[in-house]
Amino acid sequence: MLSGKKILLVIGGGIAAFKSQDLIRRLRERGATVTPVLTKAAEEFVTPLSVSALAAQKVYRDLFDLTDEAEMGHIELSRAANLVIVAPATADLMAKMAGGHANDLATTLLLATDKPVLIAPSMNVRMWEHAATQRNLTTLSEDGIHVVGPDNGDMACGEYGPGRMAEPASIIDAAESVLLNGPLKGKRILVTSGPTHEPIDPVRYIANRSSGAQGSAIASALSALGANVIFVTGPADVAPPDGIEVVQVETARQMMEAVSYALPVDTAVFAAAVADWRVKGASDKKMKKDGQTLPDLQLLENPDILATVSQMTDNRPKLVVGFAAETDDVIANATKKRERKGCDWIVANDVSPETGIMGGDENAVIVISDTDTETWPRLSKAQTAMRLASKIAEALS
Repeated sequence: MLSGKKILLVIGGGIAAFKSQDLIRRLRERGATVTPVLTKAAEEFVTPLSVSALAAQKVYRDLFDLTDEAEMGHIELSRAANLVIVAPATADLMAKMAGGHANDLATTLLLATDKPVLIAPSMNVRMWEHAATQRNLTTLSEDGIHVVGPDNGDMACGEYGPGRMAEPASIIDAAESVLLNGPLKGKRILVTSGPTHEPIDPVRYIANRSSGAQGSAIASALSALGANVIFVTGPADVAPPDGIEVVQVETARQMMEAVSYALPVDTAVFAAAVADWRVKGASDKKMKKDGQTLPDLQLLENPDILATVSQMTDNRPKLVVGFAAETDDVIANATKKRERKGCDWIVANDVSPETGIMGGDENAVIVISDTDTETWPRLSKAQTAMRLASKIAEALS
């Protein structure tokens, strides 16, 4: 369940912080990527170097690190993960969360995130039982914060009772439970991705420059919100995400067949860059150049997968999302495409060579519906995917 998931781990300042290192190791063993955030107090118990080495990621520590703000920004950092885990969640951290404080990086991230948050409380038994802590716990639970533990046991201070941080295995079980119960739980969603290859002969084909990165990121983001994802992909450069149903195809006609077989679904997201044409009577042998005549390549139109599904009378998904890769008049051309195809949303972007978007790591999209046009900032493709997945979850709620 955690394979391919992105975890933002906030480590609070308590003796249980040493367990966070084991938690990082176990999360990574399950296939998760862990981005660690240390509070100032946490650095009294674990070192940034050791945490970074275990996570194989940079450790974030300072809200006012201008380099990090330029590269990532605390808002984007808080929303790039599938789940935020706070372990250990000290009495001080819980109080700040309950009060909406944002006076350091950890509390700012927790206030800014739109992702599920799981806390693993850890403190002295008297602090845990104190009315203020219990009041804060109630507030956090009412705010939708998930809680695992604390356990009963011997304290570092010599006392015994509830207050020990839950063991890493229990935290992982709780994390999987939270992700399984996301806003898209029970929804079946189809995602197409990558290019298609239309053969000319056994060694040549018609294709485009799509890497499949955005489609793969969308499938991963939808899965992280609890959806049952069917991922139909052409021969992409980017590997499909783990933990979802993958159907690999090569041609547009094969993709159309796989899409038809996958229906019915609640939502269909057509992120694939399907070739518009195929060669009539592709050769089964390599075509030879004789230096005198050019090959007579006759083209046929491929099936229009987006239009076919958008215009269905039976088994039409509740929400159909298309993509429009444009090089000029992006909004005008994408709007016409949405109307022509009959889909609910079009996600448009400018793929002119100077943008670096086609085959790159970032995207800048405009989401067009029949009622609205939303221009999103330039984000990583993973961040764009999470934002689109959240919008889909809202539309299906």
